[in-house]
Amino acid sequence: MDNELNVSYITLYGHVELNKYKYICFVVMFIVYILIICFNLTIVCLIWIHQNLHEPMYIFIAALLLNAVLFSTNIYPKLLVDFLSVKQIISYSACLLQFFLYYTLTGSESLLLSVMSYDRYVSICKPLQYPTIMRKTRVSVLLVSAWSVPACHVAVTVMLVTQSKMCNFTVQGIFCNNAVYGLQCVQSRALTIYGFVPLFNLVVLPMFFIVFTYTKILVIASRSSREVRKKAVETCLPHLIILVSFSGLCVYDIIIARVESHLSITTSTIMTIQKLVYHPLFNPLIYGLKMKEISKQLKRFFRSV
Repeated sequence: MDNELNVSYITLYGHVELNKYKYICFVVMFIVYILIICFNLTIVCLIWIHQNLHEPMYIFIAALLLNAVLFSTNIYPKLLVDFLSVKQIISYSACLLQFFLYYTLTGSESLLLSVMSYDRYVSICKPLQYPTIMRKTRVSVLLVSAWSVPACHVAVTVMLVTQSKMCNFTVQGIFCNNAVYGLQCVQSRALTIYGFVPLFNLVVLPMFFIVFTYTKILVIASRSSREVRKKAVETCLPHLIILVSFSGLCVYDIIIARVESHLSITTSTIMTIQKLVYHPLFNPLIYGLKMKEISKQLKRFFRSV
């Protein structure tokens, strides 16, 4: 199996229909990637620099935006190289690494969103206990868990994939996502069963937890003063917008995997590109415009520039 990992190369067949537009695609995606890096890292740096933003809520936002940078960096550089290449290929080991990072960082985003909902729940529903509950130690543990737990889940999936023999060397896409399952001669029963574990633990459970916390926030806010309701709207609305966007992309990923064989390569590729663009590009815009303190620091930054 080690030799197979070293010598096997996968063809990314999704680029076939894009070859005639490859220079346009390269320019557009390069600009998008630069914007993603600049938008996300600008807010991360602002949170890092300004002491008044060193609160759990803003630390979690910085972690979420940094996660988006890592997610995009896992996809875009290889994608940009492929646009200008004659052959769009990737080694099997690199393909599995891209698969691992793609779903690890997706799972991390899901857990970070659930951590942020917990932070807002404690802040609004238990304001007097907030400093005690959200100590630096607990914030650190939550952040480490948000990245390590998905990594462990996806690592098991990758190990199960590598134990199966390959019969196909073509991925019907432009990068290595769940289409790598189609490379196997026969998908093992263990992989089929275990495949539901990361989905349940990293997507379904966090979503139920988020719905529960925001429901509690809504109930408490509706019974509280106008100031509490205003605080709830100001701090929770951006998170809810991001949550809806992320949930849509998770459903999107599942739908693409299910209907990809019934779609043209062009249609499937366009749908995939949209998934790569919207979320990491608009997250920092939403936080920059909707979070009052971040928006204030952004205005000061651009005035000084």
